[in-house]
Amino acid sequence: MACLPAAPPARALRRWLGLGLFVLLCLHLGYALEKKVKSKLGEKVGLPCCHEIESSDSLHNYRVYWQKNTMEVVLAYAEGKEISKDKRYMNRTEMDDRNFTLWISPVEILDNGPYQCVVQHLRSSQNPSVVCDETVTLFVTADFSKPNITANVSRNSCESTEMVVRCSSYGGFPKPEITGILNNESVVWNVSWVSESSLSPYSVTGILHLNVTKDVSFTCSVGSNGFTKSTSLLLKKTNDCVVPTVPPSYNVITASSIIIIIFLLAITLAARYLSRHVCSHCCKPQDSVEEGVKECTKTPMNVRRHPSETSSV
Repeated sequence: MACLPAAPPARALRRWLGLGLFVLLCLHLGYALEKKVKSKLGEKVGLPCCHEIESSDSLHNYRVYWQKNTMEVVLAYAEGKEISKDKRYMNRTEMDDRNFTLWISPVEILDNGPYQCVVQHLRSSQNPSVVCDETVTLFVTADFSKPNITANVSRNSCESTEMVVRCSSYGGFPKPEITGILNNESVVWNVSWVSESSLSPYSVTGILHLNVTKDVSFTCSVGSNGFTKSTSLLLKKTNDCVVPTVPPSYNVITASSIIIIIFLLAITLAARYLSRHVCSHCCKPQDSVEEGVKECTKTPMNVRRHPSETSSV
C-alpha cells in the first residue's frame, strides 16, 4: 500500500490561516448584521422589523410577534387584529401596519434590551411560513446631572495645599464612567456607584487627593454610552502660609546673656571713670583762683600797716 507524501508545513499553515480568517469574517458579518437602536429616557423610539408588506398584500394574511428576551410578549397580531399585549407596554406601544415597526413611547429604562420580531405569512392556516425572524437591541440612556465638584483643604503648607476633591452626579443610565483632567493630564479616581438594580438610574461619586502648588483649573466629566457632561472648578492654593518659629538653643541663650552682662559692666566702668576725670579737672582751677584772691587781699593790709614809713620817705 503506497503512502501519500505529507503536505509541506508551509502549505498546512496557509490552510489553517485561511480557515481562521474565514471564521473571523463570518463572526464580523454576524455582528455587523445585528441591529442596534439608541434612545433616551422619555423619548419615542421605533424598532425596525425585517419584513414589509407589499402593496398587493394585506395585514390579514400575517401573524406578527414582538417579544423581548424571547420570553416576554410585547404585542402580537393575527389576521389583522391585536391578540396579546403585555401590561407593562399597555398604552405605550403600537405597530406599523406595513413594515411592522414597533413604536415605544415614552421609553423607560426597563425597556433596555434585545427584541425579536417574528413574522409568519398565512398562505394556509395549516402551514404558515416564517418570512422574518430578526433581533434588534434597544439601548436606553438617561442623562446624568451636571457634575458637582467640591474641594476641601486637608493640609496646608508653604509649598503646597493638600485637597480632597469630590465629583458627583446622579439620575443617569447605564453605569457611567468618571474622568478628570488636571494640567492636561488624566487623574485616577476612587469611584463608587449606587443603584437599586441593573436597570435603575445610577448615582456616581469620585474622590481624589491632590497636592496643589499653584492655582489650576480642574475638570470632572461623567459619561455613559457616548453622552458626557463636564464641570470645571478653579483650585486655589491658599496663601495663609505661617512659618513656624524655631526657639533658640541653650548655647545661644547662654552666649547672648554673657555678652549682655559684659556690655553692661563696660558701660558702668566707663561711666565711673569719666565722672572722676571730669571732677579732677574742675577742682584745680578753682583752688588757684582762691589763692590769688588771698594774695591780693594780703598786700593792701601790709601797706596799711606802715603808713609812717611811707610818709617819712
